[in-house]
Amino acid sequence: MNRIIMCGCNGAMGRMITGIVADDPEAEIVAGIDMIDNGDNTYPVFAKLADCSVPADAIIDFSTPKLLTELLAYSKEKKVPVVLCTTGYTEEQLAEIEAAAVETAVLKSANMSLGINTLLKLVQDAAKVFAAEGYDVEIVEKHHNQKLDAPSGTALALADSINEAMGNPYEYVYDRSQRRQKRDKKELGISAVRGGTIVGDHDVIFAGKDEVITFSHTAYSKAVFGKGAVAAAKFLKGKTTGRYEMADVIAAN
Repeated sequence: MNRIIMCGCNGAMGRMITGIVADDPEAEIVAGIDMIDNGDNTYPVFAKLADCSVPADAIIDFSTPKLLTELLAYSKEKKVPVVLCTTGYTEEQLAEIEAAAVETAVLKSANMSLGINTLLKLVQDAAKVFAAEGYDVEIVEKHHNQKLDAPSGTALALADSINEAMGNPYEYVYDRSQRRQKRDKKELGISAVRGGTIVGDHDVIFAGKDEVITFSHTAYSKAVFGKGAVAAAKFLKGKTTGRYEMADVIAAN
């Protein structure tokens, strides 16, 4: 049995994962962390992670970047691996995550879905063909009107994947409203749309002379992210240190 602590258990994703785990004979949520205990949970809920003494094999975090330091400290002290699903981390926090992986097992991914993590590899291969021939690269992401960060962590991960494949020549451009000039060949444009209840939509566009190639991914339900998070928690069971990605989870299956 894989024992999981759900951090952010009463948020939208926390409730989604609670439902997924309830139907999974190989996993169990043994405790939740949330400022609000609505009384509907079948497991104990703590306002602070430090108050939780329930033994677990992994923590899934779908809360807020503000809790990162507390979360990593708990993970290191209790030797409980952590799956970081939250986005919007600062550069300082990203460095904190990398440092923590020396003392505990940390899996961080901008997107937990199988489709997106496969797309990350596909756009690298495409970039080596199209970007090398001078095609312009643009990324358009769309999310619901409650999402706080922009661009999405997934959009940045897609951009980074392309940039790394080409030797990091690109400058990311998020807004051209103040520019009165032609597009530079070394720009990689990233645009964010916020509206309605869009779960997640990402287009990677390679625009060349007389043709356009678009790679698209659409999430119709947050369940794809929840299922990936649970798979990641299972993958981390028994691991003591190291920095992992969803690609490691996919490769292990």
